[in-house]
Amino acid sequence: MSYQEVAKNMIDRLPESQMIFVINMLEGLGELSGANVHPEFTPNAETLEAFAETDEMIRTGSGQHFKGSAEDFFAMLDAEE
Repeated sequence: MSYQEVAKNMIDRLPESQMIFVINMLEGLGELSGANVHPEFTPNAETLEAFAETDEMIRTGSGQHFKGSAEDFFAMLDAEE
């Protein structure tokens, strides 16, 4: 049995709730070794539309802009509810 098969068998025995730790370890190993282990993501139509909207806002200087700390930003969001 190859190392890859052993790893897959071990992963199959882990609960779904622990998979984020496996992903984090694989990303770290990939970075250390210089390998690109990140999955290929293809943005869906909604995401592509959001990208285009953001690009347009940057190009025209429109849209909302927030200046302040993350704490202030989350306080603002909480106040809107």
